[in-house]
Amino acid sequence: MAGLFSYTFGNLLNHQKKMFNKFIATILPYFPKKFIWIFSRSYIAGETMADAMRESKDLNSKGIKVTLDVLGEFIKTLDEAEENKKEYLELIEEVQRSGVDGNFSLKPTSFGMLIDKEVCFKLMKEIVARAASYNSFCRIDMEDSPCTDMEIDLYRRLHSEYPKNVGLVVQAYLKRTFGDLEKMLDMNSSEIPTNYRLCKGIYVEPAAISFKKYEEINKHYLEDLEFMFKNKIFVGIATHDKPVIDSACELIRKYNVPKNMYEFQMLYGVTPRLRQTIVDAGHAMRVYVPFGKKWFGYSTRRLKENPKMASHIMKAIFVKK
Repeated sequence: MAGLFSYTFGNLLNHQKKMFNKFIATILPYFPKKFIWIFSRSYIAGETMADAMRESKDLNSKGIKVTLDVLGEFIKTLDEAEENKKEYLELIEEVQRSGVDGNFSLKPTSFGMLIDKEVCFKLMKEIVARAASYNSFCRIDMEDSPCTDMEIDLYRRLHSEYPKNVGLVVQAYLKRTFGDLEKMLDMNSSEIPTNYRLCKGIYVEPAAISFKKYEEINKHYLEDLEFMFKNKIFVGIATHDKPVIDSACELIRKYNVPKNMYEFQMLYGVTPRLRQTIVDAGHAMRVYVPFGKKWFGYSTRRLKENPKMASHIMKAIFVKK
């Protein structure tokens, strides 16, 4: 009887803690930005390009590659799109000057995709072309579901001109993803494999188009990953979930995947100990390094994705060390 009481009471406390974290995650975006920065500084390299270069060099020194992202998606004007393009061109030049081992992540809504698709294509093409001139690489980030078809179309158009220099993110929690991978097989070849980052997905999507349960998402993640290995597609295995990482390693062994056909990928500031165990095991690792003055939207989205962070923020704000 005592054991049952302890189990029930423990479950109640866990439920209350989850509810508290969700509540805090909901209201924190309305706090002054200086409070949100207490949380954000652990997951964002900084506001400036110099910050991003410093953190990238530190990661490189540990045998870790980077992908750099200038924050600022879902813009309102094409002038902003032009500014974002110029910042990326400057970033590409700075990476070359500094010798950082890294590539670039591009969010199409940062370049006006929801305003004018052709302008977006031209701006992104200019960025990919500049990266290609240095034999570097750009990845098109996948955003929420209304953007999916447009971003796959952008990928196809850019890939047709720069097959070695552009890749795409796909999200395992979307029910359409396996079918999308099948449809995009026509772009894959043994000479130039297509290149995807496979992540679970972070946007809140309706159940009609997305898997919701943890086990269900993991199952489809691994199905997508196995499909890529079977079809000799390069994949960035983007996850911080240890069971998924362990299963991915089993698939790598099962299909004898060469080391130049995959890498693990993680977010800046997240699970550094787990990240190091992967590096120590001899796998390539790339860290997503976001930076820029428009960090607030990224931070609040991360918070909504993982409400457990809320309790750490409250401690940082109110508990003096």
